[in-house]
Amino acid sequence: MPAPQKDHGRAGRDLRAAVGSAVVLLAAIALSLLFWKPAFMVIVVIAVVVAIWELRRGLSAKGIDIPEEPLMVGGAVMVVVAYLYGAPALVTATAVTALGTMLWLLRRGIDGYVKNATASVFTLVYVPFLGSFVALLLAEGGLGGGGLDDDGVAGIVVFILVTICSDTGGYIAGVLFGKHPMAPVISPKKSWEGFAGSMAATVGAGILLVVHLLDGDWWVGACLGVIVAVMATLGDLCESVIKRDLGLKDMSQVVPGHGGLMDRLDSLLATVAPVWLLLHYLVFT
Repeated sequence: MPAPQKDHGRAGRDLRAAVGSAVVLLAAIALSLLFWKPAFMVIVVIAVVVAIWELRRGLSAKGIDIPEEPLMVGGAVMVVVAYLYGAPALVTATAVTALGTMLWLLRRGIDGYVKNATASVFTLVYVPFLGSFVALLLAEGGLGGGGLDDDGVAGIVVFILVTICSDTGGYIAGVLFGKHPMAPVISPKKSWEGFAGSMAATVGAGILLVVHLLDGDWWVGACLGVIVAVMATLGDLCESVIKRDLGLKDMSQVVPGHGGLMDRLDSLLATVAPVWLLLHYLVFT
């Protein structure tokens, strides 16, 4: 018989493994941003490829078979061209990858084409397209260099830290005070008290970081905090819906203590596009 799963209490996960994994991932991100920020793009590309693999694995549970090769190659190209050439190039690369993937699927014949093509385009938008906004944000300070004096690096740091504050604030408030479920059918452990904790943490962090790290106005930081709290929560709920529909607890086990990479990227993918839009026009321009 398989060994019974450990009960990690209201936390719902192995905190020791989760903290260790988080420290390793954050250290790799910090070092790349500090010394040579193009190295961070390598991390983003790897994350996109792994996330596509996880989604393909999860979708296969419902008999959906998306083609990894064009999605992974196209997704990597999307991230790179977004960093080098900006938003117009990203849109073009996304369209070409979508068409290329649909043509790739023609080799399999008619049966299941619409189902697999639809899931492929969904994966393309959900992972590499949204993930490429990280590249757009990083490119705000130019293509080379590194360190917090670079606008792009500072923007990435703000984006990551405020999103972490959303998850952390929501987690702590939910564990300590959570009594009213937000969406019990979708995510039983997510509560309105946790959402309030997320909002308080992100607004506070947003104001501090935008004012002191980006030299922006306090109200921009407050808006950033509200956007992150709302979008991160929606991203988490959407990921929970996907996993429940596929009959999965975690997308994979590639990140000890956290489950799959997509289980950690859900909030980041949901928040990065509006964060880039806000910072691009209200801080960097």
